[in-house]
Amino acid sequence: MSTDTAASFVIRAAELRDVNPIVQLIRELAAFEHLTHLLQVTPEKLRPHLFGERPVVEALVAESDATVLGFALFFTNFSTFLAQPGLYLEDLYVQPAQRGRGIGEALLSRVGRIAVERDFGRFEWSVLDWNANAIRFYEKMGATVMPDWRICRVTGDALQRFRG
Repeated sequence: MSTDTAASFVIRAAELRDVNPIVQLIRELAAFEHLTHLLQVTPEKLRPHLFGERPVVEALVAESDATVLGFALFFTNFSTFLAQPGLYLEDLYVQPAQRGRGIGEALLSRVGRIAVERDFGRFEWSVLDWNANAIRFYEKMGATVMPDWRICRVTGDALQRFRG
């Protein structure tokens, strides 16, 4: 856990008590990205993936005065080219009223530090092409936006067709 006294917030690993606030922030993120029609998350659905018997994701939260202001949710992936694991940042979100305090930078830096501490070869995430503020922020933090790569995704009925 670290404290930024100048900005008066703490970045820490998410705990079970943070599931509801994280879900609320995910809902805010979906609204911001105009993707609420895809939203299926509930505390009951998220909880086992963060804190169940076999967790598949991790999260950090930014907290001030016992209020969660932002979060970063990430998981391990793997690069065959590097023959090393990496971290994939699924979501980084800070409430709009809290932006400009260094919270997003602190969250992103902490996840990057975790990748380094684990001796991982990559730290990656996606950004919507219309989110110019986020792109500028990420580039300022040292990220390269990969212009030649596109995300491929299979969900819903198309995913179920893989059953055979």
